[in-house]
Amino acid sequence: MRTLRFGSTGPAVQLLQLALDRAGFGPLETDGIFGRATANALLRFQRSHRLEADAVAGPMTHQALLPWYTGYLTHRIRPGDVYWQLARRYGTTAEAIALANPDLRPEALPVGARLVVPLGFPVVPAAIDWCADLVACCVQGLAARYPFIETGQIGSSELGRPLWRLQLGRGENRVLYNGAHHANEWITTPLLLRFAEELAAAFGGGGALFDVSAAEILDYATICLIPAVNPDGMDLVTGELQSGAAFQRARGIAAAYPRFPFPDGWKANLQGVDLNLQYPAGWEQARENKYALGVASPAPADFVGTAPLTAPESRAMYNYTFAFDPALTLSFHTQGEVIYWRYLDHEPEDARQIAEAFARLSGYAVEDAPFASGFAGYKDWFILAWNRPGYTVEAGLGRNPLPVSDFDGIYEKVRGILTLGALLT
Repeated sequence: MRTLRFGSTGPAVQLLQLALDRAGFGPLETDGIFGRATANALLRFQRSHRLEADAVAGPMTHQALLPWYTGYLTHRIRPGDVYWQLARRYGTTAEAIALANPDLRPEALPVGARLVVPLGFPVVPAAIDWCADLVACCVQGLAARYPFIETGQIGSSELGRPLWRLQLGRGENRVLYNGAHHANEWITTPLLLRFAEELAAAFGGGGALFDVSAAEILDYATICLIPAVNPDGMDLVTGELQSGAAFQRARGIAAAYPRFPFPDGWKANLQGVDLNLQYPAGWEQARENKYALGVASPAPADFVGTAPLTAPESRAMYNYTFAFDPALTLSFHTQGEVIYWRYLDHEPEDARQIAEAFARLSGYAVEDAPFASGFAGYKDWFILAWNRPGYTVEAGLGRNPLPVSDFDGIYEKVRGILTLGALLT
């Protein structure tokens, strides 16, 4: 995470403000502006943790704040430690501690061993803008709280950032969900991460989603989530990437296409390639369509690249899909409250019925993709290559990037799709 000081701005500042608030040094407004209130809160935190009190969030301060970024801390077990006392000390529950430490026996805690202690707030925030560092914090935090979640990466972005995956369940019905192919549709990333947290918490607590027990869902399905296919572009759009060679290159690309506002209109990766126009399903037709619109070179949106799968992010999704072998895929985009369900005249068995079930749950419409944007997408390729149900879900309404204030309402409409997507094949 970058060093933050008075005058810094962006999602990393929002995350810092959130962490200070979580740690009890607020209240702070998570406005992404490092002003006097944030500096004072940071000074108090540094003093309380015996750090140099300089009101600068550098590596040592970020390390000290890590529990409030990720939602958990580690505790070395001492003689006499018991879960209920630790829960009271750290503001959590004995049940949460037990869930995070399945290999330890509460009645015989080994002195000196490392104990994961979940803190008393959700890992996945809903009220701040997102960046690649926040995605990493959430993946780390969810894996620590819920060790039955398998995490890893499927590849790296153009700038070398991890393309994270989370996997829940052990069932034969394998489903693959992805978000944020497009940079200015980054709000789809917390949609997937909140679902992972809600499902994991329900499983750990013996709960249910949509009257289906979480245990039943995870016995029947294996759910893999790729929450941020385009982390570099996300950072550009939300203001986390503000300088450096990559930023200057992106600004130069945008200057050639002034009809796309910068950075809000940016959909591509940082080489100016639209990642959802990179798949081998009518790629040549997509190129013809976009060239007709005047996009024939790297651009903030709609440039198909020089060939399919030249972008590392799309290539990673392509390769991982073969490795995972899903029965169904869901690709989350924004906006329009529409579900696209087929590719040209390719209609996998039961695909229409599943789309209509999703529509009943969400209130979204079921439609065919417009011809101008109906080629070379991930959903298109999956249907063409696998003849299995694949869907693009255009979540929310408005103008991209949708404001984070819309998040809760969007999530309520799509959580049924996320839940039953694992059960309807």
